Amino acid sequence: MHGPGLRELRRVWRESKLFLGKNKIMSIALGKTPESELQPGMHKICERIKGECGLLFTNKSEKEVCTYFENFAEKDYARGGSLATETVILEEGPLEQFAHSMEPHLRSLGLPTTLKRGIINLVKDYTVCQKGQPMNPEQAKVLKLLGIPMSQFRLVLDSVWSKPDLFKVLKSEVEDINEVEDEGEDIADEEAETESE
Repeated sequence: MHGPGLRELRRVWRESKLFLGKNKIMSIALGKTPESELQPGMHKICERIKGECGLLFTNKSEKEVCTYFENFAEKDYARGGSLATETVILEEGPLEQFAHSMEPHLRSLGLPTTLKRGIINLVKDYTVCQKGQPMNPEQAKVLKLLGIPMSQFRLVLDSVWSKPDLFKVLKSEVEDINEVEDEGEDIADEEAETESE
C-alpha cells in the first residue's frame, strides 16, 4: 500500500497505530494459537490475515471506525490490470507539459513522439486507454505522467477485536461481491440445466 491515501489515513489516525507489514510476522506478533496469543481471542485475527492487509490499533469506538472507513476514498493513479474509467485520447501536436528530456521515456511507453525545436510532439493521435478495458503498466504510467487518476484508494474493514475477548467478522464489500458472483454462477447453472432438459 502506498501513496497519498495512506498518508491521509496516517494523518487522520495519528493517535492510533496502523501496521502494514508481512502477514506472517503480524500473525506471529499477535499469537497464532490460544497458547501464544497476547490477549484472549487474538489468535482469531491471525486466521483473517490474508492478502494485502494491515492492523489498526485504536481507542476509538467500533462505530466511529466503521463510519470513517465506509466513507473514506481517495483518488489514486491506476496500476497495470486496472480497468479504465474513461477513454483518454491524446491529439496530434505538441506536448508542452513535458520537458524535452522526457521524449525517449514517452517513446518507450509507446507514444509516437518526436522532438521538434526542443518540444515533444505527437506524430499522430494516440489512444492511451479505452473505458472498461484493462490497462497495461505502460498505459498506467502514461496516465500518471499526465496527472489523470483513474483509481480509488479504499480500505475495507474485515474484522474487529476488542477487550476483554470480543472478536467479530464484519460483513465486507468483498463478501457482497462474492455473493453476487455466486448468484450469477447459480443462475447460469440453472439455465444450463433447463436447456439440457
